[in-house]
Amino acid sequence: MNAEDDTVLFETAGRPAVITLNRPRALNALTHPMVLAIAEALTAWEHDPAVTQVLIRGAGERGLCAGGDIRAIHDDAKAGTSASAGFWRDEYRLNARIARYPKPYVALMDGIVMGGGVGVSAHGSVRVVTERSRVAMPETGIGFVPDVGGTHLLARAPGRLGLHLALTGAAVGAADALLCGLADHFVPAARLPELTAELALAPVQEALPRYTATPAPGELAGQREWIDHCYAADTVEGIVERLLAHGDPAAKETAETILAKSPTALKVTLAAVRRAGVLGVLERVLAQEFRVSCHALRTPDLVEGIRAQVVDKDRRPRWSPAAAADVSDADVARFLAPLGGALELPFPEADATLG
Repeated sequence: MNAEDDTVLFETAGRPAVITLNRPRALNALTHPMVLAIAEALTAWEHDPAVTQVLIRGAGERGLCAGGDIRAIHDDAKAGTSASAGFWRDEYRLNARIARYPKPYVALMDGIVMGGGVGVSAHGSVRVVTERSRVAMPETGIGFVPDVGGTHLLARAPGRLGLHLALTGAAVGAADALLCGLADHFVPAARLPELTAELALAPVQEALPRYTATPAPGELAGQREWIDHCYAADTVEGIVERLLAHGDPAAKETAETILAKSPTALKVTLAAVRRAGVLGVLERVLAQEFRVSCHALRTPDLVEGIRAQVVDKDRRPRWSPAAAADVSDADVARFLAPLGGALELPFPEADATLG
């Protein structure tokens, strides 16, 4: 159970088996070998009676995980190859595995938790945030669409908060992560070492209540009125119009944020989150996200978005098309279209649930 170059570490200490994402300089961004190693470890621990719970954390002080290795995805998309599809196939299957894991899966969502970091944490059975947590699905800013089960999680958020987070890519703190159903418990960051030590001796259900506290108030609860109203519009253009027309300065600021994102990614994200609410079961949503991700790999906005935000860092992406009005329903439908046959992402072990 060793990822390449020890980029993910495994240990057993008493009751828990511990996963440590170990790329602190890259904010613990996930690679394909890391995903495969975690999956192998979970399989071994599931059948090991000595392991009664699993803990995942990130090395360093900055966060659990900033997402997938998007530079590798950029290079893959630019070259017209398909390594990213293989990565996503195994990553999304890992996300589903975590959601169904038969033992407590405790995620310490301290610091930055974005994209793929959400996928390896927010599907767990015990999700802990701290005052340092910043949780986000920021994909529309790089010409991509929320994945790793993110559309499933956001579709289940109260009201239209999930659409707000999906389209803007906004990062939320502890209270808002709890409100949106992305986490379950708040523990002050300074107490995480104590909690981790106690988990070696006691079940998480017994230990955790001794460390939980009430986080500082968030922002979203006070913004529900304009969020629920504005995001009820049928289209991205309609949402932006409502935001601009609303009197709350935060609504106008949100419109400006959305207008800076990829128009194509915005429209596909809107459709994907709404469809996720109907699909219901995580595996069905992951299968849809896999289709969307594979189609996105062949579009110009993904390469351009990563170039602007990560490679060149000029923060000036040139989206194609440049306006949401120029993205047709047919364009959106192509992202959601079946890949066909063996190219799809199956979940045979979940067939009884999926029907």
